[in-house]
Amino acid sequence: MSEKTVMVVDDDVDLVLELQVQLEAVGYRVVTAHSDKQAREVADKTHPDAAVIDLMMEEHDSGFALAHYLKRRMPEMPVILLTAVASETGIDFDATTAEERSWIRADVVLDKPVRFETLHAQLQRLLA
Repeated sequence: MSEKTVMVVDDDVDLVLELQVQLEAVGYRVVTAHSDKQAREVADKTHPDAAVIDLMMEEHDSGFALAHYLKRRMPEMPVILLTAVASETGIDFDATTAEERSWIRADVVLDKPVRFETLHAQLQRLLA
């Protein structure tokens, strides 16, 4: 099986580095971005196999906007949305129903802090 490329997008530079090191250690090629705009440029140049993106970056809905962009450009690419919204606001949502996926445009929503084992398992499932 060829090496899969995962794009990691978050305005938290430390989290991006942490995920990059962990994903590379299990065999993924990783490209990174720290904003919605930068992620669009990286995605258009590299065509990653999957994306792991933060919900709230430069704007509160940057992750939603980026997920919509990615799914419009690369509909088959799995998108995992990471969010701390539940812990910060008490609002809880996920992408388990077709209706939720239609407006969230992510294949999986994971709450931060996310265990790497959980993220890795989701990537393996989505990229199988």
